[in-house]
Amino acid sequence: MSQPDHSQRVRVWDPALRIFHWLLAILVISNWLLGQFGPNVMTLHFWLGYAIAGLLVFRIIWGFVGPEAARFTSFLRGPRAIWDYIRHMGRREPSNWPGHNPLGALSVVAMIAVLALQVGTGLVSDPEDFINVGPFAADVGATVSRKAVGWHHLGGTVILLLVLLHVATILFYRFWKNEDLVRPMLTGWKWVRRR
Repeated sequence: MSQPDHSQRVRVWDPALRIFHWLLAILVISNWLLGQFGPNVMTLHFWLGYAIAGLLVFRIIWGFVGPEAARFTSFLRGPRAIWDYIRHMGRREPSNWPGHNPLGALSVVAMIAVLALQVGTGLVSDPEDFINVGPFAADVGATVSRKAVGWHHLGGTVILLLVLLHVATILFYRFWKNEDLVRPMLTGWKWVRRR
């Protein structure tokens, strides 16, 4: 796929961010499947949830101290930039945005927030089965720990919707805008607009 003269191939995504992304994808999908179809004893689900929590902590820290493209300050934009991006998003040409575009930035924040809430509700859930009790369920009281079970199930649905939206967006960029978003997350190299 040839790129226009106003673009250049640059290294955008650092190895730590790429490893984080693919590990998170594997763990979230695996844990969602375990939550839906797994055994009654959710020990593996718990352990994968702890791993997801660790990855989220890493990503939040990396969002402040990592390379420029990973930092929240480099990709979070205001309403005007978001609206401007939405207005031009339908064009059948690559955006070649350096790093996350304004909508992609919102999806990063949404995914981190929803996954953090999902981890939190899992840690305090008590389904009253005496087996699958979150480690901090006793610390929040019976009312909250029982409600957390429902919140955790709702969170699983929201995560599924966010993942499907993420995949749909990747396909939209690939087939409508002729822009590959997967290869840069594998190699680190991306076509971006010249500054």
